[in-house]
Amino acid sequence: MTLQPLLRVLVIDDEPPALDELAFLLARDPRVGDVLTSDSATEALRMLHEERVGAVFLDISMPGLTGLELAQVLARFKEPPPVVFVTAHEKHAVDAFELNAVDYVLKPVREDRLAEAVRRVVEGAARPAASGDEQIAVELGGRTRFVSRADVTHVEAQGDYARLHTSSGSHLVRTPLSALEQEWHDAGFVRIHRSLLVALPHVEEIRTEGGRCTVLVAGEELVVSRRHTRELRDLLVRRNRPGAER
Repeated sequence: MTLQPLLRVLVIDDEPPALDELAFLLARDPRVGDVLTSDSATEALRMLHEERVGAVFLDISMPGLTGLELAQVLARFKEPPPVVFVTAHEKHAVDAFELNAVDYVLKPVREDRLAEAVRRVVEGAARPAASGDEQIAVELGGRTRFVSRADVTHVEAQGDYARLHTSSGSHLVRTPLSALEQEWHDAGFVRIHRSLLVALPHVEEIRTEGGRCTVLVAGEELVVSRRHTRELRDLLVRRNRPGAER
């Protein structure tokens, strides 16, 4: 059995009580070794140029350089450290996950919730993320939840928003369908109608009857517009041809 090395983390928060509590809770986690602390994003950035850490736990609302701005800088590192945001504000969750944050923990911090964030960091370090495993932050009943892109069967336009459909429900995100079409094309999402994208891996069947084309996705029949019918058929044939890449 190969033992996982202990995690070395950097905690960043401009409020001393919050900084001390988070550092204390992380030090109690058996998967965490060294816990470094900083009370400003600017100082933390200097430390990160000198110290190698396995993860960064940072607040968002800080004077000077904010947590989101620091994360943007870290994303340009040759080997960016995993980032976990720890904040009192829910409203930045979508922005945080657009920066590929590993997790988004709300204050006051519960020890079990922090342990879940550490688990995500450790598991992420143990295996590279699959291209379809991007996590999407969605709002549900005043809480932020995370949906794997691989679980999304199709996407429906709703004005400037898009509704993500999964086998367990649907979720509204503040991203237009046109943007998702571009961003998720390489993950197998294609347009079948001016208001619909489908995930090719979830297409169970394609039907043509009376000149009308539909696809069966997760048990739901969706209409394919005439202009997209041929392209969709070609994509499905290529995808399901023996020896084709999945």
